[in-house]
Amino acid sequence: MPFTVLLVDDEPLVRAGLRAVLEAQPDIEVVGEAADGAAVIPLVNRLRPDVVAMDVRMPLMDGIEATRLVLRTVPDPPKILVVTTFENDEYVYEALRAGADGFLLKRARPAEIVHAVRLVAEGESLLFPAAVRQLAAEYGTTEARAALERAALTDREEEVLRLVARGLSNAEIAAGLTVGIETVKSHVSSILAKLGARDRTQAVIAAYESGFVAPR
Repeated sequence: MPFTVLLVDDEPLVRAGLRAVLEAQPDIEVVGEAADGAAVIPLVNRLRPDVVAMDVRMPLMDGIEATRLVLRTVPDPPKILVVTTFENDEYVYEALRAGADGFLLKRARPAEIVHAVRLVAEGESLLFPAAVRQLAAEYGTTEARAALERAALTDREEEVLRLVARGLSNAEIAAGLTVGIETVKSHVSSILAKLGARDRTQAVIAAYESGFVAPR
């Protein structure tokens, strides 16, 4: 079955461009479009997409609030891929903190767009660009540092979290550590549980906000 995608952007040309790129792939199907975040919930409930490609800046309801609503009200919610013009946009960071699963620039090349959708659909978040990593570090708090300390990650879990924060997939981490992929999945699941993180993206945010991983 192909991955299904809902496009949410107030610019018709952007939606048309994304649709053309994604529908050229045999394993991706665009099942609907919306021009504002306010229309997302009914469409998600009706269409049940695997991924919502969500603009962060829209006139009635922005992508941050729409992301919160989807995750709060939709059972088994879709993955949310934030799409925006500027990589250093604080809206992007707030959307990621709200629970979005990945980040994509509108000027990305077609191959990058396709890769982003597949990666998010499969549950492995995208590497944040340097500007977003820097924002995460600037949002760091004593509370974030204390929360990471309370998590009491093992040495191996700390090592895996650093690699996740670099954007490596489970397979890449397994190869680098010369362990099985199921072992890596077990470590990632334990990290998420200890941090109280919904997914890899939230764990990476915690790593940067706590200062455990420094932006570079």
